[in-house]
Amino acid sequence: MRAYRMLSLSAAALAGSLWLAACASHAPPDSASSQAAVPDAPLSAAQRQQWLDRVTWGASDSADAQLQRLGLQRWLDAQLAPRQSAHLPEQAQQQIAALEISQRSMADLQRDIAAQRQAARTATEQGQGDGEGARLRQQVQRHLNQLAAQAQQRQVLRALYSPAQLQEQMTWFWMNHFNVSTRKAETRLWIGDYEEQAIRPHALGNFRSLLEASMRHPAMLLYLDNASNAKGRINENYARELLELHTMGVGSGYTQADVQAMAHVLTGVGFSTRDAAAPPPRMAPALQADYRRQGFFEFNSSRHDYAPQVLLGQPLRAKGFAAVDEALDRIVASPATAQFIARKLALFFISDNPPPALVQRTAAAFARSHGDIAATLRALLTAPEALAQQGQRFKDPMHYVLGAVRLGYDERVASDVRPVIGWINRQGQPLYGHETPDGYPVSQSDWASSGQMAARFDVARQIATRSAVLFRAEPQAALEQPPYPDLAQRATVQARVAQWSAASREALSKARNVPDWNTYFLSAPEMMVR
Repeated sequence: MRAYRMLSLSAAALAGSLWLAACASHAPPDSASSQAAVPDAPLSAAQRQQWLDRVTWGASDSADAQLQRLGLQRWLDAQLAPRQSAHLPEQAQQQIAALEISQRSMADLQRDIAAQRQAARTATEQGQGDGEGARLRQQVQRHLNQLAAQAQQRQVLRALYSPAQLQEQMTWFWMNHFNVSTRKAETRLWIGDYEEQAIRPHALGNFRSLLEASMRHPAMLLYLDNASNAKGRINENYARELLELHTMGVGSGYTQADVQAMAHVLTGVGFSTRDAAAPPPRMAPALQADYRRQGFFEFNSSRHDYAPQVLLGQPLRAKGFAAVDEALDRIVASPATAQFIARKLALFFISDNPPPALVQRTAAAFARSHGDIAATLRALLTAPEALAQQGQRFKDPMHYVLGAVRLGYDERVASDVRPVIGWINRQGQPLYGHETPDGYPVSQSDWASSGQMAARFDVARQIATRSAVLFRAEPQAALEQPPYPDLAQRATVQARVAQWSAASREALSKARNVPDWNTYFLSAPEMMVR
C-alpha cells in the first residue's frame, strides 16, 4: 500500500519525459476543436473546457454544468457583469470573515501598528534594554506578516470558490498591472486594503477610475514614492511608471520631459494617517480651497508645484488637483494607452504572440467605450482571432495550481488554503511578492525553464498524492484517506483527456494506481496551457 500512496521515481521520470518530449511538438488543437461556437449555438465538451480555462481560474464539473445550463451568451454576460449577490460558499465566506483584515477597519489596523512601533521606540529610549525594544519590533514585523498572509488567503479563497470567476481573474490581473510589493516599506500593512478598496471594485469597471483609485491609495503612494514627491523635492518614480507601465507603455511617444511634467503635476498627491476629523495642515489661505482629504488620501496643496506644465505636447489648462484630473484624462484618452492595455490583456488571456488584428480590435473597443473594461474584454474574448487561438496561453504558477485544485475538488471548500499558497510560492510566484513595479510576466519562456518545470512536477506530485492537506483542521492532524482526489472520475477530466495527444493518453494508460494517474495527468503538456 505504501507504493500505492506515494509516487514512485519511475512515475516522476515518466511525467518529466512526457513533458520534455512534447515541448517541441505540442501544437494547438485542430481547427475543429479550437473554434468556439457563436454565443447562441451549443458548445461541445471541448469548447466548454476552452472557455472555462480562459475565463475562469480553471474548469471544474460544477462550472461546466453551469455553462451548459446557461449557454455561452448568458454565462459570459454573467461573468462580465457579476451580480453583487454572487456570494462565496458559506464555509469560504466564514473563513474570510474570521480574518483580522475583515473584522477591523484599515484605520484601526494602521493605528495599532503605529502604537506598536511607538512602544518599541519608547522601550529603547527609556533604557529598558535592547532586548525589549527588539522583542517589540519583532512583534510589529510578525503582525505585518500576518496581515499580508491574510490578504493572500482571502485572495486564494475567492479565486477558488467565487462564482464571479472573471472578476477574480481581473482582480489578479490589475493587482499585477498596478503592482506593489509587500517587500517594501509598510506595504504589508496596506496590501489587503489596496486590493479590496482600490482594485477589486473597478476590476470590471472603468479604467480611468481604476487608475485614479490606484493613484490615491497609500500602498501605491508608498511603493513608488509619490508620498514624498513635493515642490522643491521632486520624485519621478511614480510619474515614470504611470506612463511606462500603467498606461502608455515604453516606446509609445512620451518623453522624459513628459515624465518630469507628470512628476510636477503629482506633487502633493499623498496620504495622511491623521484622524479624519483633525483640521487640515496649516497653509496659506490661497491654497486652502485646493486641499483634498478623502479617507487616507490627501492632496496637500502646500506641497504642490503650481508652475505651468506641458504634457504630451499640450499645455495643461487646470491648476492644482484639477491638473491631476486633466493629466489622467489626457493619458487615458491617448491611443497609446488603448493599444498598451489591449495588448497586455491579449497576452494574459490569449497567447505570447496575439494576432495584431486582435490587439487592434480590442484597442478599438477600449477607445470606443472610453476605457470600459467589461466592454473591452467582451471584444477580446469573442473576437474571431481569440476563438481560433484557444489553448495557447502557458499557465503561470497561479493558474496552474488553482486550476489543479478546482479540477480535483470542485466546490469542496478547503479548510486551510496555506498549502495552495505554498505550492504557488514553490514555483516562484509569491502573491504580492514581485519586487519591481512591472509585475509578474506571463510568457511561456518566463515559466518553463528546467528548474521551474522541476518545481512544477514536484507540486503536481504533491497535489496528486497529498492534497488532502487542504482539509485538515490542524496542521498535525491525520490526512483523510485516500489523501488525494480520483481525477480520472471527473467528467471534466474525461472530456479533457479525450482531446489529448496519443502520447499523453498512452502515458496515462501506464499508471499503476490513482496517485500515478493523477501525477501523469497533472504533468501532461496539455495541462500546462489554457
